[in-house]
Amino acid sequence: NIDRQSYNHSAKTSEAQKTSTKKALLNKDFRQALTFAFNRESYASQINGKDGADKLLRNLYIPPTFVQAGDKSFGDLVKEKVATYGDEWKDVDFSDGQDGLYNENKAKAEFAKAKEALKADGVEFPIHLDIPVDQTATSKVQRVQSLKQSIEKTLGKDNVVIDVHQLSKDEVTNITLFAPSAAEEDWDISDNVGWTPDYQDPSTYLESLSPVSGSVFYYLGVDAGSNSPAIPAVDFGKYAELLKDANSEVNDQALRYEKYAAAQAWLTDSALLIPTTSRTGRPVLT
Repeated sequence: NIDRQSYNHSAKTSEAQKTSTKKALLNKDFRQALTFAFNRESYASQINGKDGADKLLRNLYIPPTFVQAGDKSFGDLVKEKVATYGDEWKDVDFSDGQDGLYNENKAKAEFAKAKEALKADGVEFPIHLDIPVDQTATSKVQRVQSLKQSIEKTLGKDNVVIDVHQLSKDEVTNITLFAPSAAEEDWDISDNVGWTPDYQDPSTYLESLSPVSGSVFYYLGVDAGSNSPAIPAVDFGKYAELLKDANSEVNDQALRYEKYAAAQAWLTDSALLIPTTSRTGRPVLT
């Protein structure tokens, strides 16, 4: 949540803590630190068990094999483009079925950069991050506790504290998935939302997070098309440009996919969204 307005479910006890968390979540290095500090295999094992955890794991918002451009998968294209953003991405494996993001050394390196900048901006540590969870769903509570454990262990509780709020199912959905507006998204980080594609083109995923008209952009605590200062603060204008460029390519399909891969690369580097799991990796009984 990059522009939180509601604090009805929060462990924060002062305005300084609220401001510090906001500033931290607007810092890309801090968000990347969370990305690399989060052990998603442990998280997924709370759903599928340890042996089946890898069946669930997703490292990109779009499945890496969703579309093909010549002899390159969408994941291949993204890997090439995101590597240009920084050394932290050069050896990342974005294929499904393994945790290509969890890396304690990278997490600590990104956090060190973030902490230096944030301290200079008057930020107080530790950064407190509120996360809501349905208290009646045992596996969800276990998942959130796993997330809390890995991030606090990697970054240190003197730096980051995940404050878990166990609420009723209705309370959780009313402040996440079914929040009436972005201003009522009452959390700092959340794993209560997801996305299902509607058609076989990268736009079905990436346009959903357009800062201009994205249908689920408000999941980030900001209404699409608004004048929230958080949008330029995280350079969402660049993402909008990449989407516009990709969507305008209607003659060359391979080039279209390559342009959408550039948009996915920006989204990955931004660490505004951390992919966790895919429903397609869950056992179903019929």
